[in-house]
Amino acid sequence: MFDIKKILDTLPHRYPMLLVDRVLEIEQGKRIVGLKNVSINEPYFEGHYPGNPIMPGVLIMEAMAQAGAILLLSTDEFKGRTPIFGALDKVKFKRMVRPGDQLISELTLDWVRGPIGRFHGTATVEGEMVASMEATFKLMD
Repeated sequence: MFDIKKILDTLPHRYPMLLVDRVLEIEQGKRIVGLKNVSINEPYFEGHYPGNPIMPGVLIMEAMAQAGAILLLSTDEFKGRTPIFGALDKVKFKRMVRPGDQLISELTLDWVRGPIGRFHGTATVEGEMVASMEATFKLMD
């Protein structure tokens, strides 16, 4: 498991863009399960939407991508590089994410060839599907 200190040592992201609070499971080079505690104190809830706070879908995708980045950057081969989105495919949203939820992102690394790779994954809250996607990324120096 990765606690917040190890996450901060691995990812370049910082508040308010850090969207992984803990790594629950990791199989090096294969799979990761990350957790984001969704709090009413998140800055985006002020405007999305007043009186009906909903986590933006793009931030759900970003939380999933950050979990995938931890999987990559925790290996010696990719340490110190920055993975960026190349494409998001087959994105589906099934349920809203609200303050108080624990967003669980599960990503599987499909392949990496040179600086390009692909993940697929799901996000859940209390075992219920929230979103799914496939993502192509590029590793930057």
